[in-house]
Formats: sequence, structure tokens, C-alpha cells
Amino acid sequence: MVDTVEAGTGPLVVLVHSSVAGARQWRRLMADLEDRYHLIAVNLYGYGGTPPWMAERKQTLADQADLVLAAVADRSPVRLVGHSFGGAVAMKAAAALGPRVGKLILFEPNPFPLLAQHGRLEAFAEITALRDLVIRAEASGDVATAGRAFADYWSGAGTWEAMPEERRAAFVSALEANLGEWDAVMDATPLEEWLRVLPADTVVIETEHSVRPIREIVALMRAAGAPWRFEQLAGAGHMAPLTRPDLVNPLLAALLDEA
Repeated sequence: MVDTVEAGTGPLVVLVHSSVAGARQWRRLMADLEDRYHLIAVNLYGYGGTPPWMAERKQTLADQADLVLAAVADRSPVRLVGHSFGGAVAMKAAAALGPRVGKLILFEPNPFPLLAQHGRLEAFAEITALRDLVIRAEASGDVATAGRAFADYWSGAGTWEAMPEERRAAFVSALEANLGEWDAVMDATPLEEWLRVLPADTVVIETEHSVRPIREIVALMRAAGAPWRFEQLAGAGHMAPLTRPDLVNPLLAALLDEA
């Protein structure tokens, strides 16, 4: 069962959140756009009312994408927007939906295997070091270390310390869902395949202050000659959809209105 948050009427827009966020990350964007779009924000496994991943096998990107497909059902065309891990999920969902996708917007997507496949080994080691630290800390019950490492990496040093206690508790609770996401995001689809299956009307958004692995993923996409549009958002970092909606939402609105 997939839990969603819906608002508005009009052309269909499906929103896929980042790790440790949930569909609520899109609430301001949905309020901005509900006068002209039918918006569906999907809760991935372990967020909102979508149950946690419970299968004995490792989670895959296709498993998460199936939640998006369930939310879309038989409707088309669909505009897909995904942020970070949600960007990778949106890529997998778009590949399955094929020509039903009218536009794909990827805000700092994180298909990390592209780094290893193309020799960006230092960037790949950086992100796998974060993965290993978070998983080890969670396994040992040291949730504060896991939370601090994750929050400070993606949002900047000092983010964890600046959080009030109730926010830390919510963050640690949401971080539980992230443990399976590390398995899913290691989907080994090569860049050449992504170029073949994703729509020509794909927009990749990079922020000015992003982390190295994301910068290098976007650089690989550019260098591969993808027929996609690339945008850079000044004055923002990886978690800008949550921390700087004042910058992100007008850009997303303009891109959606182009479709």
C-alpha cells in the first residue's frame, strides 16, 4: 500500500521526496501549484502511512519505483519530480512509464553507481564511507552519531547541533527507512541505459553548494551528451527543497509550466 498526499486539479504532477523527509517536504510547493495541477506526493517505504520495507531480500530501486507507479495508476501524461534519492526513484519510474512521462525533473539525483562505473572513485568512496558510518552507528544503537553524520553531510556542518531535540527525534526515526535505501540506490543501471530510456524532456538541477558525489554525477550526465537540460541553482545546497523553498519552488513551477 502506498500512502500519498494529494492536492489540486489539472495535469498530473507526481512528487518523490528525498531520504529522511517524506511527502511533507513538498507541502509548500503543493500549496503554490494546487490552483493549476493535480499533485500527488508519494511516501516511499517507511514514510507517512506507507509501511516500512519488510521483505527479507534487499530493497531495490524498482521496489520504490513501484510505489510511484501505483500512485500514477493508468493516468497519463505525468510530470515527475524527484529530489536526491527520490530523483533516482523517479528515474526508475520514468523508465517504466516510458512515453507516459511528459516531463522529468531531477533535483540533484543520486544514482551513485555511476561514479564507480566511470572511475570517479574518490567521490564514490566518500559516499560509501557515509553509508557505512550510518549503518554501523544504527546497528550499534548510536542513533545520535548516525543522525549527526547524515544531517551534517547533506545539510552542512553544525546542522545536527542546531536541531531542537524534538526535531532530532523525528530525524532519527525517519533515518530508519534510509538503511534500506542504501541498497536500493546502488542500482547498477549504466548511464548509457539511462540516456536511452529517460525522456528527452528531462531537466537536471544542480545546486551551487552541493556535495562532491552529486556534482560528479551531474558532470557525468553532461559529459555523456545527454539531450537533457541542465540548470544550476545559485545560493543553495543539496537540501534546498526543504531549506530554501523560496528559491526552489519558483524554478520547479516554471519548469512544470513549460511542459
